Parts: sequence; C-alpha cells; structure tokens
Amino acid sequence: MTQKTLVYDDLLITLDDVFEAMGYHGERPDEGTQRETIAVISEVKSWVQPQYCYFVAPEQPDFDMGRIILRQLKGAEAYACFICTSGQEFEDYQQRLKQEGDMLRVFIADALGSVIAERCADQMEADLQRSIDKLGWHHTNRFSPGYCGWHVSQQQLLFPLFKGRTCGVRLNDSSLMVPIKSVSGIIGLGSSVHHLDYTCGLCDYQQCYKRRRHFS
Repeated sequence: MTQKTLVYDDLLITLDDVFEAMGYHGERPDEGTQRETIAVISEVKSWVQPQYCYFVAPEQPDFDMGRIILRQLKGAEAYACFICTSGQEFEDYQQRLKQEGDMLRVFIADALGSVIAERCADQMEADLQRSIDKLGWHHTNRFSPGYCGWHVSQQQLLFPLFKGRTCGVRLNDSSLMVPIKSVSGIIGLGSSVHHLDYTCGLCDYQQCYKRRRHFS
C-alpha cells in the first residue's frame, strides 16, 4: 500500500483550471467572481491536505465493471486500486460555507474541490507510473465506479480491499464517498496497455460531466 499527503502547490492548479470547472469554458467570469475565486483559493491553499493511497494487485478484482472498462483493461498484467481525496478539512469548509449562506463561495469551493481531487489523482498516477517504470510497464486511464457503466454500488466491493486504509474516506448508505470531493477506482498496468488522451468516444454515457466539458 502506498499512501501520501500532498500540499496545494503539489497539485499545479491554475486559476483557469478552476474557472473551467466552474463552467467558464475558455473564458473568465466577471471581475467580482474572479476576486472571490482568488480569495477562496488563497484561503484553502494554506491548510488543505489532499491525500491518495493505492495498492497493486496481480489479478483483476472481482468487479462488474461493464464492457467499456473491461475493454480498456484488456492485456493488463496487474491492477492498481486507488482512493484520492481533497480531505475532511475541505469537506468541513464546504459545509461551513453552506451554513453561512455564501452561495458564490459555495459554488467556487465546489468547483475547486473537484479540481483538487482530480489533480490529486493525477499526482497518484504519476507516482504509480514511476513505480512501474523499472518494469517497462505503462498504465491505462483511471476508471471509477459511477462512470462508463460501472455502477456506483460497486464501491462496496472496492473499499474493503483497502483494509481500512482509505485516507479517511468512507462510504454513505448510497455508496457515495465522504468527503464528497474524492475519487476512487482502478487502473490497468502492463507492457501492452495504453493511456488514452481522449476517451469520450469510447463511452455512451451521455450525462457524464467529462463529456459535457469536452463537447460544450
């Protein structure tokens, strides 16, 4: 099991990354929203502690992932299961903003938390790749329950594999992660697998947030 705690600057997040997550595709919001976004980032970056953990299994775990993911994992020689999170402190921060009724900051924090979790996962992928470089292996894209036909309820099979070492992330009764700004899933590893830069053409799930981002 590999586990690591990061700081905000490790994530290499730009202001435009946050604006993109807020829905300003290739544009910037008004000056007031820009100022509030910068203020939220400045506040969060001083204390946020994103974490990731992963382990490598020699055999594919017994998940019902569906044909889209199984096709992408074909040829893998091992499998990395992972959890990445923006952390409980960030979850508490979001709840505090909601209680205060500052809806602009709630909106900004929601977008920022998503970016933090995804960039934490990017750092996890980079760490994972470094660990398999010596084998001459590559890795696939990461695939998560709730996307590409893999039902979110399969989190109930994924999480026990970590034997309690889940970076503080837990599941609620609906199999959603808490803190909500977290990412989990599986990655295929091996000499003949590939990481694809663009994958929406492989998936027919029309409501996926990544599809909306690419095609808006």
